[in-house]
Amino acid sequence: MNFIPNTDSQNERLLARIGVKSVEELFADVPKEVRLQRPLAIKGGMSEQELVKHVKGLADLNKTVEGYSSYLGAGAYEHYIPSFIDQLLLRSEFYTAYTPYQPEISQGTLQAIYEYQTLVCELTGMDVTNASMYDGASALAEAALMTCDATRREKVLVLQTVHPEYREVLKTYLPPRGVELVEIPFKDGVIDQQALEAALQEDIAGVLVQNPNFFGSIEKAEEIVRLAHAKGALVVMSVNPVSLGLLKSPGECGADIVVGEGQPFGNSLNFGGPYLGFLSCRDKFVRRMPGRIVGATTDKNGKKGYVLTLQAREQHIRREKATSNICSNEALCALAFTMHLSALGKTGVKELAYLNLQNAHYAAQEIAKIPGMNLAFSNPFFHEFVIVSTIDPAKINSVLLEDKIIGGLDLGRFYPELDHHLLYCVTETKSKADIDRLVARLGAIQ
Repeated sequence: MNFIPNTDSQNERLLARIGVKSVEELFADVPKEVRLQRPLAIKGGMSEQELVKHVKGLADLNKTVEGYSSYLGAGAYEHYIPSFIDQLLLRSEFYTAYTPYQPEISQGTLQAIYEYQTLVCELTGMDVTNASMYDGASALAEAALMTCDATRREKVLVLQTVHPEYREVLKTYLPPRGVELVEIPFKDGVIDQQALEAALQEDIAGVLVQNPNFFGSIEKAEEIVRLAHAKGALVVMSVNPVSLGLLKSPGECGADIVVGEGQPFGNSLNFGGPYLGFLSCRDKFVRRMPGRIVGATTDKNGKKGYVLTLQAREQHIRREKATSNICSNEALCALAFTMHLSALGKTGVKELAYLNLQNAHYAAQEIAKIPGMNLAFSNPFFHEFVIVSTIDPAKINSVLLEDKIIGGLDLGRFYPELDHHLLYCVTETKSKADIDRLVARLGAIQ
């Protein structure tokens, strides 16, 4: 093991202390068939200059939005991030901060989290927000468990228009807790209301809905809330925060708990992470929230200060009383979210959402003019839409990639019934010229 910088004598002393005779004996529990059986394919040492060149060459193999025009969304979105955000995040007091357990030396971090919570409450129309989750998927799963805890019921409905990967996380979280998860089918890109009504019985704890949904379509949120509440079920709404610049807030629609992925504000794509989830709710559910909450208070001198409060995690209270073990600090991602949203302000968020809407509708309109390509669904949509094509999606994306265009998501990967369907996303990062270039290239594919 050339990568371990110990001498032979040091290795012997370490093995003796552990109580084994050899490294092989140390790994005896690892089956031989899964061992590498050869040295690692690592070249010898490199100079700094050689290493930088080598790593850059590896990085250049990636196809990124820096060099390609991307129309891929499906939960991770390309937005313009003002340059000041990365510069401020480089301040060491931000990027080295851990969970602020000692408020007397963590006032800056705590205030930043408090402002984040405030902004999310204003966006969602909820009363209280916790201090970030791992991501949108885990936030939805935690919210589903909250509905069971609040209603004392053990059955949850999730619409099939919810992100398929979010639903996979639900399947990981809920069954071990004894919770039954039932999926409700869709019709014309939105929930099949008749199927929902049939499934909504007195034993349902919560209904999980995404709006705009995975296909980009706008669900009839208020009608879903009305149906769920009539049976005593709670409604968890997963939202794209950018869309809330135009759509009614979940609070206005009557939702009980709101979750979502905060990546669109301040956080770049980062090859899939790290991101941050947000979770907001009504006051009456605050003690059932996972994670932590930052609250404002006054010190002994009457000055305003910030502290962690309502920490319902197993490291703070008895394990059997803990609501969750969500505990990683997402404060740096939440700070980026807060700075971006603060810079935009109410008017900026509305304008950003409107620009996304306009770009997406222009693109959809132009693509639908191409022979063999049509809008799959007739419902209103935000900045994502589904195109059904007579041409194989793999061929379309392969041809686009040759022109440095990252095409839409092949929905057949998640929905076998949607073979030959592609999900496109268009944000404010695309100009009319960019969209026209995409449409021209799509029109030339035979």
